[in-house]
Amino acid sequence: MHQGVMFALLAAALFGASTPFAKLLVGQVSPVMLAALLYLGSGAGLSLWYGLRRLRGNQGAAEGLRKADLPWLAAAILSGGIGGPLLLMFGLAQTPASSASLLLNMEGVLTALLAWFVFKENFDRRIALGMLVIVLAGVLLSWQQMPQFGLPWGPLAILAACLCWAIDNNLTRRISASDAVQIAALKGLVAGLVNLALALLLGASLPAIASIGAAALIGFGGYGLSLVLFVLALRHLGSARTGAYFSAAPFIGAAISLLLLQEAVGGLFWLAAALMAFGIWLHLTERHQHTHSHEEIEHGHRHSHDLHHQHEHDFEWDGREPHSHPHRHLPISHSHAHYPDIHHRHQH
Repeated sequence: MHQGVMFALLAAALFGASTPFAKLLVGQVSPVMLAALLYLGSGAGLSLWYGLRRLRGNQGAAEGLRKADLPWLAAAILSGGIGGPLLLMFGLAQTPASSASLLLNMEGVLTALLAWFVFKENFDRRIALGMLVIVLAGVLLSWQQMPQFGLPWGPLAILAACLCWAIDNNLTRRISASDAVQIAALKGLVAGLVNLALALLLGASLPAIASIGAAALIGFGGYGLSLVLFVLALRHLGSARTGAYFSAAPFIGAAISLLLLQEAVGGLFWLAAALMAFGIWLHLTERHQHTHSHEEIEHGHRHSHDLHHQHEHDFEWDGREPHSHPHRHLPISHSHAHYPDIHHRHQH
């Protein structure tokens, strides 16, 4: 299995697993405060990881964010870490939970549409069909709750939140060659602090220490590590394909709920599972190959000296691979199977 696909599916598994575990805390912590603690657990845990790694010399780590990356990161945080959660909370206040669950499946669709038609990421009929099948599986999974829309402003706000996260995903792709831990840590801290401020303004209080610790641990795994893996998947697959694989998260969460919370499922669950598997199979069996040209580019990321990394070093190199340093790619034209990763963002 391709490395990027593994990253995306692991990210979906961690995020999907966080939902049923977070449900165990819903009765003890207000929803907004819980969101804040989940994000803060993610940001704090990853910041500690990042700091410890720097003390050890960042051996083998990707290059950190550059000055040119900061506007992209700021826009991604503003859209996905602030705008998305705020719009979602406004929408949830006016929309039945069943409808909200259905609408949240639009994030993957909007991510793909922006990637394809705004950011010009390549796709073909097989990829489009795979995305359609995966989204249909998510819709069926949510449809078991018999959604009924309320007033229009609530659903519109949730759709706007999905659009914010779709913009976030595509903007993060632009900086996905940089240190994934650093990116995810900053996103978690900012989103956590914003949600915490909002929770306190709404009159929520901090829960017991045990609940704080549990939420932080769930957030570190389901939001923090998941986001690190998501950024790595963006680096290898591009936005649309990563979003498609990540759409498996609701199914994974439902499967864990079945085991952990003893929730009953019907025939639609198994139909959704079959569709999800078919959609992922369509993506896994994609083979995109043609003659393409690489323009000259300079960036830094973890790499080995493969056909895309034939460069000299201006420092003493011990021959260890993979390694990370700023490097320049010279123009080259060749043909091989590839994804729209950080080295293949060419026009077709």
